[in-house]
Amino acid sequence: MTQLHTVQVLGGGSAGSSAHVRSLAAGLVARGVRVTVCAPAELDHHYDFLSTGAHFAPVPRRSDPAAIGALRVACAGADVVHAHGLHASVRAGLALGPRSVPLVVTWHTRTHAEGARGRLVRLMERKTVRTAAVVLGTSSELVDRARRRGARDARLGPVSIPAPREGAAEAEAGKARAELGAMDRPLLMAVGALEPHRGYGTLLDASRLWLRHDPVPLVAVAGEGCQRIELQRRIDTEGLPVRLLGRRDDVTSLLASADVALLPSRWEARSPLAQEALRLGVPLVATAVGGVPELVGDAAELVPYGDAGALAGAVTALLADPVRRAALSAAGRAQAATWPTEDETIAQVLSVYDELCGVTRPRSH
Repeated sequence: MTQLHTVQVLGGGSAGSSAHVRSLAAGLVARGVRVTVCAPAELDHHYDFLSTGAHFAPVPRRSDPAAIGALRVACAGADVVHAHGLHASVRAGLALGPRSVPLVVTWHTRTHAEGARGRLVRLMERKTVRTAAVVLGTSSELVDRARRRGARDARLGPVSIPAPREGAAEAEAGKARAELGAMDRPLLMAVGALEPHRGYGTLLDASRLWLRHDPVPLVAVAGEGCQRIELQRRIDTEGLPVRLLGRRDDVTSLLASADVALLPSRWEARSPLAQEALRLGVPLVATAVGGVPELVGDAAELVPYGDAGALAGAVTALLADPVRRAALSAAGRAQAATWPTEDETIAQVLSVYDELCGVTRPRSH
């Protein structure tokens, strides 16, 4: 059996898709697959794809006209090309052109756009799913969306983020909490890019209501993005108990130190924050949107998107009820145990590759 060669294509590289590709690369290499990761050079600095045993081919971001040519070279000789995200899928399709190399597409999330840009996004979605041999959606809603756009074969492909090392995050939690100055007050933690669809405006509205709480909770937000200046201006002007931490490498430790995790987004598929919070046993308050209810089941408090009063009320009730927090902590760990493991995720993806390439592997015992 000749060695299978797959090319993994990332576009901008969200935290969730980048972590998934790193996990996938390591698992596939361990199974004897030759892997090439194509992504902007800075992503390798952060995720160290080379250390997995994969080859790394730097590809400029989507605004650079050289990107398609670089991808075309990297995909030469590939048995399967696997693109992660809409823009990566469009570029991979253009790079492959008329070649008969099967294209697998994973939709980790959806692009938020309205008006003319929204129409362009729908056109791009239709084009990519009709080009792909298989579309994997990380939530049932994304699978349905791909089918509506005309996908020939759309399947549920829930990705798993690497599980935190047992006890490691908890060991650092006290240090993280002390650094934030939250030893004598509740700590609420949110993680994600500072972008409009993340719902941080609603989170700031809720934080104003928490000023009535004694002691006042500290809201810490790990992430960077286009809304930083706007959000910081509101925090300073209104005296809100919120700290924007910027991009952090110790998110797991920060999350483990929190009393409650917050996910106020307008839409999510398989939120990395939700996965980490439940695995760590941190009570989660999240919006009932996209794939979140499917992911968390009954193991989180769900509120409507954009409702600051509901968000504030759910958190206030949890802070006043240690029994409920303990129940959610236990339920979160139990729910996390039902999710696919990294090995199961990698095995599913490899089975798709084998199916497309007509490869039969010996069964493991």
